[in-house]
Amino acid sequence: MGMILSYWWLLLLIVFVFSGLVTINQGYIGVVTMFGKYQRILRPGLNFKIPLLEQIYKKVSIQNRSVEMEFQAVTVDQANVYFKSMLLYSVQNADEDTIRKVAFKFFSDRDLMQALVRTIEGNIRAFVATKKQSEILGLRRDIVEFVKEHVDSSLEEWGYHLLDLQINDITFDQAIIESMSKVVASNNLKAAAENEGQALLITKTKAAEADGNSIKIAAEAERLAAQLRGQGVALFREEVARGMSQAAEQMKQANLDTNVILFSMWTEAIKNFAEYGKGNVIFLDGSSEGMARTMREIMAMQQMDAKK
Repeated sequence: MGMILSYWWLLLLIVFVFSGLVTINQGYIGVVTMFGKYQRILRPGLNFKIPLLEQIYKKVSIQNRSVEMEFQAVTVDQANVYFKSMLLYSVQNADEDTIRKVAFKFFSDRDLMQALVRTIEGNIRAFVATKKQSEILGLRRDIVEFVKEHVDSSLEEWGYHLLDLQINDITFDQAIIESMSKVVASNNLKAAAENEGQALLITKTKAAEADGNSIKIAAEAERLAAQLRGQGVALFREEVARGMSQAAEQMKQANLDTNVILFSMWTEAIKNFAEYGKGNVIFLDGSSEGMARTMREIMAMQQMDAKK
């Protein structure tokens, strides 16, 4: 007991030293004041402060923080627009000057959040007030860029940085939503009608082209067939003429009457009429007088051809 009393000052020194030890968690930086005045900052880990004199004024978080916002804006054509968004922000860096600004710029985090939210709402409302209701849905990215451009400067003065602003939902009054739905529906019907008309036009055009090509092919085939038939008839006549000439020549050499050839042609014609007539009625004078008359007419035609 006497020894403890003798070294009371050592015990007091140990207590004094241990009372000055302070631990700062990872993700935070401690701000130290002395007699109410800023003194220094404490990094994460085990630190020492002067007992009784230095105080931990605040522990500043350097982690990313988020806040959700819901607010209303009015377009230039007096339409109410309702926004739901998420704000992501953080302290700019862990430098001493930045931490000092963050610690003493606002009385509390609640005041910071209020100023931050109101600043962003004001910028979005200012942007929306220059746009029409029909433009808002397509300007989501433009709204975010506009807010970042105008809010970053204010946040830098406070020691913060805007990491991201996400506009999760944009809605309108029910009457506007219904009218927009009708406009979209009518536009879809119009587009469907136009597409149907284009499809019908293409179908009819292709069908007309197919009919035209079919007619063209048929006409070409008919022309070729007629040409071939004409060539066949010409060849037939040429062969008949050649055969008759040879037969007539041979009959002359044999001192026979060439009219026998005409008689043979007459009988062959009657035979062909009967064989290939297919029931058609052909009126011929089959008497000897009729045959003689026909023979005279044929001989007369041959003499006329010979004179020419």
